[in-house]
Amino acid sequence: MEELELIRQAVNQALKTMKEGVGGPFGAAIIDPEGNVYVASNTVLGSADPTAHAEVNAIRTACKAKGTHDLSGCILYTTCYPCPMCLGAIIWANIKTIYYGASPDDAAAIGFRDDYIYKFIEDKCRDQAVLKINRIKDYADCQKLFKVYAADNREMY
Repeated sequence: MEELELIRQAVNQALKTMKEGVGGPFGAAIIDPEGNVYVASNTVLGSADPTAHAEVNAIRTACKAKGTHDLSGCILYTTCYPCPMCLGAIIWANIKTIYYGASPDDAAAIGFRDDYIYKFIEDKCRDQAVLKINRIKDYADCQKLFKVYAADNREMY
C-alpha cells in the first residue's frame, strides 16, 4: 500500500470524528509487515479521555487485533507530528518508523499545546508550574514489586 493511501486513510478517519465532534484533526494508520492496516483517530472529546490520541488509539487497535504489545516491523502514518505522550507510546510499541503530515508548529498555530510539554521535558521536568513531581519518603514496598517481578523472570517490555 502506498504512503499517500495510508495517510489519506488517517485523514479521512480524522475528518469523520471531527465532524462527529469527538476529536481533533488527528488520524493515524499503522501497517504491519503482512500488509494489514489499522486506522484510528483522536477521540479525546467523545471519550472524555485525554490519552485517546490518534496514535495511541491506532496502537491499541493494532495490538488488540494482533494479540501482542509488540508492533515491531510496523510503520505508523499520522496526520501530525506526535506529541510527547504519543512518541512514548510509539517507542514502547517498538514501532521504528513513522511518517507525519502537519508539524508541531501547525498544531500550535491553532492552539494545541504540545510545545510546553516538550519544554518541560527538555528542562528535566523541573517546572513545578507545569507539574509537581515528588518521591514518597518510604518507597520500600514499591521497590519490592520490582524485585519480585525480576526474581520471577517476568517479561521485560
